[in-house]
Amino acid sequence: MSDTRYVFDNAHGETRERFPALSDLYDDETIRCLQAVGVAPGWQCLEVAAGGGSIAQWLAGQMGASGRVLATDLDTRFLESLRDPALEVRRHDIARDPLPDPAFDLVHARLILVHLPERELALAKMVGALKPGGWLVCEEFDSLSMPADPALHPDECALKAQAAMQCVMAARGANTRYGRDLAARMRARGLVDIRAHGRMAMWEGGSAGARLFRANFEQLREELLRIGLLTQAELDDDLARLDDPRTLFPSPVMWTVCGRRPHGSL
Repeated sequence: MSDTRYVFDNAHGETRERFPALSDLYDDETIRCLQAVGVAPGWQCLEVAAGGGSIAQWLAGQMGASGRVLATDLDTRFLESLRDPALEVRRHDIARDPLPDPAFDLVHARLILVHLPERELALAKMVGALKPGGWLVCEEFDSLSMPADPALHPDECALKAQAAMQCVMAARGANTRYGRDLAARMRARGLVDIRAHGRMAMWEGGSAGARLFRANFEQLREELLRIGLLTQAELDDDLARLDDPRTLFPSPVMWTVCGRRPHGSL
């Protein structure tokens, strides 16, 4: 991925740690949500920014002989090894490249809109790619609503590297509370039957959440230190806390928002 605005590009070595951590943390709930909107054999599905491909692969396994899954990403290196007759992998930039004419029963995206300065354009394109009656399912973080509070318990840790990372993301055009806005955004785009719920967890040192944070901090290490948002000692201290099972830190809120394109809409 050559677009330097995107903070966590797939070309970085830490991606091999990030994708399994995200899968461990969120795939089960993603699958429950997709089942709830009725994913079934024969559906035409679009997986935007498919990343490591775990959800695209699950969807393909549900499609039967007549369904298909189009899995897209700006960098498809982690998708090329997937093998399923129902699955097509395509290099695609959701912010710049056109999508097929309205053709999809399901469009799903996880943790991409929060990063895109062109997030409203991308959302509009995903809505436009739905068949009448089709579902859009987006899952995005809200990292700002529930900060750590060590005053509640000394083991609850406010990580300086996390605050610095959010500054870097904001400078690149990210909106780190976008998940909270999604329901209203989908409604404004004309979707109906909006379903929205947020979930969070208290992560411990050594958990999948800690592995995710470690991958993010390590990928941004040079930039965080170069621009002076924290010192080497502070970063090393935070990384050590991520390995300490006594450490507690709240996850971002993951908002899952579903909306359906009305029947009869053009």
